[in-house]
Amino acid sequence: MRRYARTLVAVALATTVVSGTAGWVAGNAQQAVTGPPPGTASWRADRLLGRELPDPERDTPAATARFFAGLTAAQQQELAVRHPLVVGNLDGAPVELRYRANALALRASHDPAFARLAADPDRRFLAFDPRGRGQVAEVFGDLATARRVSVIVPGADIDATTFDRTTDVYGTPAGMAESLYARTGPGTAVIAWAGYTTPVGLGLDAARGTLAEAGAERLTRFTDGLAAAGVPVTAVFCHSYGSVVCGLAAPRLRVADLVVLGSPGMRADSVADLRTGARVWAAKDPGDWIGKVPHVEFAGLGHGPDPASPSFGARRVPAEDAEGHTGYFAPGTRSLRTFAAIARGAYDRPAPAPAPGTATATGYPPSSSARPTMMPPGPRR
Repeated sequence: MRRYARTLVAVALATTVVSGTAGWVAGNAQQAVTGPPPGTASWRADRLLGRELPDPERDTPAATARFFAGLTAAQQQELAVRHPLVVGNLDGAPVELRYRANALALRASHDPAFARLAADPDRRFLAFDPRGRGQVAEVFGDLATARRVSVIVPGADIDATTFDRTTDVYGTPAGMAESLYARTGPGTAVIAWAGYTTPVGLGLDAARGTLAEAGAERLTRFTDGLAAAGVPVTAVFCHSYGSVVCGLAAPRLRVADLVVLGSPGMRADSVADLRTGARVWAAKDPGDWIGKVPHVEFAGLGHGPDPASPSFGARRVPAEDAEGHTGYFAPGTRSLRTFAAIARGAYDRPAPAPAPGTATATGYPPSSSARPTMMPPGPRR
């Protein structure tokens, strides 16, 4: 009888997710972008080197890394010029070569939606896929010298056109990554990864795990590719629906720390259910609207328990001053200070809070009205 009662409650709550009470009512259905990058057919047919090139779909990132290690610098560059969209998105290829290939692909794009990404030649992109709404990954810091590398995984309504918008900056992957890198500094790097098809609005896509499943595959291959290229990722920060992606990818992510913030759930009942060796952290601001979303999973709707609840078993990140769903990386917040400590590997001794009126990582006092809506551009190399 009790099990039956719990099932009825779960059904009622899951129905709430899409009925409007929680606000998940408007959204456009999305088709996940999957498969190898554009231009793969020409890449597979290329016999420039007198042999087959690594297959972007079937070969592992480790096999791809071994292939490029056997080429001369001139041969690598020739491939990037001939096939920029493939090389720029090829997991396991050398990092600097991917930067070069994506710069070429962005300059060759005639889509005005991507013009802003190509405007600054100093930006470093590890991925650029123009299919669908566009996918992109940008690096803040120097991957060649970084001892610790973090990846930001965003939630709904993020694509190549909203990746670094100037409104609601800390709700964008570029804004979150730049803010974290400004706090962590030399010896670290942060990657803003908008490498999967995100839900649009708060409709059925946001309540289901279909897009997250595809995203988890892409995230896993992306991090495996970096490790194969000699740049292992040490921490992943997952915002909102991005935490669903990370929950599904968790058993395959070889990272030290997995951090979720503003999470609707991770498709797991507890930390143990994630089957990961990583330390799992969770942050949720009391004023975050995500708290009104029922944390259940039933008949494919909803994403399970709240990772920030004590029963889930995650380490709690203080976030009382994060101010809503997109304020977790805002300068001066306790959540950002703790995130930075995790990113640096100093998770047991987070950075102290700045004294009132002192400068933050952005150079502005926490209460200063002079602080801009967009962070001053930080170093990207």
